[in-house]
Amino acid sequence: MSTTGKLIGSGRTADVYEIDEAWVLRRNREDWGDAAAEGAVMEHVRAHGYPVPRVRVGTSRTDLVMERLTGPTMLEAFARGSIGAREAGITLAALLRRLHAIPGRRPGTRVLHLDLHPENVMLTPAGPRVIDWGTAEDGDPGLDWGLSAIILAQVAVDDLPIADPARAMLATLLADPADLTEEGLTEARRRRAANPTMTSHEVELLGGAVELVRSLA
Repeated sequence: MSTTGKLIGSGRTADVYEIDEAWVLRRNREDWGDAAAEGAVMEHVRAHGYPVPRVRVGTSRTDLVMERLTGPTMLEAFARGSIGAREAGITLAALLRRLHAIPGRRPGTRVLHLDLHPENVMLTPAGPRVIDWGTAEDGDPGLDWGLSAIILAQVAVDDLPIADPARAMLATLLADPADLTEEGLTEARRRRAANPTMTSHEVELLGGAVELVRSLA
């Protein structure tokens, strides 16, 4: 599929191009991920009422056509002052719990996003929508909680202006961490350390991040 419009967004692994007012093309870089598999997961959770963009599922490993959403990411909304740290943490926790109510495609499992954090939640006029499902798989919810918690904790232990708000989001997320497990947290740390998009500095923060999660859970 060829590029059909101007570049309107870029992340660590993909670029987003305009198609028209209703649709965008998300193109993976350097054969990263499997767009067709990602689209299938999105359709699976959407069929259970979960808030994700509509997609046109094809067979391409690189290109995914999806609904064009209007609104900021949760991180952008926080920077603008239109959402507070506590509200953001409550929303993330609710999205995790709602997702884990959906059965996985393997018996006895649940659908896991595995990268659910403020940059992957868009706040649209119709409510929050979860994007970037390239890491999704079926499994135990403890891993999903562990990854979301560690991602926030890495920011909270870093020397950044957003560190204190990230800690507040994390504390709210973990106010009732019923599905967070030590096994999930350990595996989450391993996966973050092995993530090729992580910088060496981000990897160095993992030890402190895990200890912060344990202290708040």
